[in-house]
Amino acid sequence: MMDHGSTALGAASGRVNFPLILTLDMHGIPHRWITWQHACYYYTKERIAWSLGATAFTIYGGISRISGRRSEITASSIIAIKGKAMAIRSFNNVPPLNNRELFHRDRHLCAYCGGVFSSTRLTRDHITPFSRGGRDAWMNVVTACRSCNERKSDRTPEQAGMELLYAPYVPNRAEYLILTNRRILADQMQFLAQHVPAQSRLRQSM
Repeated sequence: MMDHGSTALGAASGRVNFPLILTLDMHGIPHRWITWQHACYYYTKERIAWSLGATAFTIYGGISRISGRRSEITASSIIAIKGKAMAIRSFNNVPPLNNRELFHRDRHLCAYCGGVFSSTRLTRDHITPFSRGGRDAWMNVVTACRSCNERKSDRTPEQAGMELLYAPYVPNRAEYLILTNRRILADQMQFLAQHVPAQSRLRQSM
């Protein structure tokens, strides 16, 4: 039998589309998403420092030949992992840059014309082009529609006479985790939202 708010899952049920579990360091800083199998590993190795969340998942394993009892692990939707290395990585890690998260950061809004487009009609524009010493980094890229990117070409916005409608920024860890997961549980979103900067464009849709 399951407790209220819990979800039962057999150990052999890898086919089930199970929500990802949010991990934190021991200070409560968001770290990454993990699968329920990875969470079970942390539980069995006793590496869970503490847990949060209104949702818990009970995972059932096999039956012991000795006791005749079925093994089970109850994993919370938000868990803090023991270890100093986890805390160091959480604080110092700059989220990797890719188009999907860039477009989400900028809300699919072209930085030059202000139009909202689907991902297939958007590009990654380097504010300062590579040819002029620009880097492929969060602070030098914005979302641009294909038409504006072609018009800007290998120039800076000033040289092209095109005004930037918004400034780029580096998403913090919590914002990046929201951008990368399309199936976030309500308690996980509530926790991550507390760590999203006030100036983040992501707050417009939260």
